[in-house]
Amino acid sequence: MFGECHAHLFMDGIDYRAAVEAHKNGPDEICIRRHLQAYKDCGITYVREGGDHYGVSQKVREMAGEYGIEYRTPVFAIHKKGHYGKIVGCGVETLKEFWEKVIEIRKQKGDFIKIMVSGIMEYDGYGHLSEDALEKEWIREMIHIAHEEGFAVMVHANGREAVLPAVLAGADSIEHGNYIDTDCMDAMAECGCVWVPTIVTTGNLIGCGRYDDEVLKQIFDMECRNLAYAFENGVNLAAGSDAGAYMVPHGKGVGQEVEIFLKVLNQETEMIMERLAEGEKKIRRTFRIE
Repeated sequence: MFGECHAHLFMDGIDYRAAVEAHKNGPDEICIRRHLQAYKDCGITYVREGGDHYGVSQKVREMAGEYGIEYRTPVFAIHKKGHYGKIVGCGVETLKEFWEKVIEIRKQKGDFIKIMVSGIMEYDGYGHLSEDALEKEWIREMIHIAHEEGFAVMVHANGREAVLPAVLAGADSIEHGNYIDTDCMDAMAECGCVWVPTIVTTGNLIGCGRYDDEVLKQIFDMECRNLAYAFENGVNLAAGSDAGAYMVPHGKGVGQEVEIFLKVLNQETEMIMERLAEGEKKIRRTFRIE
């Protein structure tokens, strides 16, 4: 079974507000154990965290070994204040403050740095993101600073204006990567960047009644077309589901993501599985401090 290459253990996949309430006075061990058990039940022994600002990921790190899980975390993600990212981390106003947060993550024994350089998907219409990309200089300098401090960089990015600068600046992975073009994917292939597309976050919403299914299907089709192009053109791909997001369960989520890969890609199953294994191997090798 593949590892889960993008998860948020502070969320429960059902009710974001209730999940936050559970952890607001400190990490809820009962919730954490329930999620870890879900991974164990699915035979998943590797989980790569996306961060939070409730201290949950630190607590998970203490407990994951009990469940036979190798757990890697950035502790918290870093975003520019005034932009998306507060729910998973800490904001900074200057690049000096960014560097200080990187040092703080080292002191807290974070395994890599996660940065937020764009908004998130909005399902009220095709092509909608919650906000524009950060300035190219910020994207470039955040990645440079983290690399200089010996960290790999996991980048939350959607849209060409966020993804392409991040890839060209040396991002080690792109998370989500919606609304990108072939230039972005060609750059990923050339630079050796791993793409974790988390397509199941849209796929699982179809039919739930929360959003317009026609819009969801349009977005899902776009994601699948990009996945097919990336696979055919040598992009490093890894399976991550954004587990904990609405309708994406811990444990089963990554299996659902792999099912999408198998349905979309017109290739032998063995070839697809080998490519995903290679992408995960690259993430496992890169996203830890030796």
